[in-house]
Amino acid sequence: MFGRDRIEYKTPEQVRVMRRAGLVVADALAAVRAEVRPGLTTADLDAVAADVIRSAGATPSFLGYHGFPATLCVSVNDEVVHGIPGPRVLEPGDVVSVDCGAIVDGWHGDSAMTVVLDAADPLDVALAETTERAMWAGIAALAGADRLGAVGEAVEDVVDSAAAAGANGGTRFGIVQEYVGHGIGSAMHQPPEVLNYRARDRGAKLKPGMCVAVEPMLVRGARDTRVLADDWTVVTTDGSRASHWEHSVAVLPTGVVVLTAHDGGAARLGELGVQVADLGS
Repeated sequence: MFGRDRIEYKTPEQVRVMRRAGLVVADALAAVRAEVRPGLTTADLDAVAADVIRSAGATPSFLGYHGFPATLCVSVNDEVVHGIPGPRVLEPGDVVSVDCGAIVDGWHGDSAMTVVLDAADPLDVALAETTERAMWAGIAALAGADRLGAVGEAVEDVVDSAAAAGANGGTRFGIVQEYVGHGIGSAMHQPPEVLNYRARDRGAKLKPGMCVAVEPMLVRGARDTRVLADDWTVVTTDGSRASHWEHSVAVLPTGVVVLTAHDGGAARLGELGVQVADLGS
């Protein structure tokens, strides 16, 4: 099950169970997206996701993880990741990143999205859209690469091209480096790390049965972060706004499939020339 590189390689049946967990996460995030609006609290969003996960007979991955007190991570504006849901009231123009995980029969799914609320700053919209495109580019890179480092190369290419095209006013968004993607399976976080930037080490060799979470985090300013006194919430040190997108992906002998997307990633990957692999039954 585990290779010499400490990576957990899944059987086809295990990947199919992870797909069930991924669909629960997809349903929870879809429900949150349908409800999120100014005037709600971040705790309200947490309750929406908790109801979906429990109703599916699944277990939240985050609740109780190293003491984390909620079902979701909800990070607003300068909060990059791991924001704790609570009484904060959402306002027009807020950038809201929502991260969700669920467990089915001991196997995990993990996904995140960013929503920009009403009266949005165009640069915040560009930030969220660029982060999402970077995520999909990273996922698509898994289909034709031999090493995991292709993900970070693809993410950085999107960030660079967006700046060159003037999509964000010509400013290059920062790529957070302290927090990266990860392996996923019988544990929510496991080897290997999935970098969102180029590195000399091109990473683990891609093999069938590898499942990873691809999750770029981009910021409008400097990429430096710090952790608040709650020991969870990560914020930008310069107060700039952040966006976080994530999907769990399985590498199969015939290609890749996005476990946390309702369509397996077919629509967005198809735009990039990648056909989604068949999980079988």
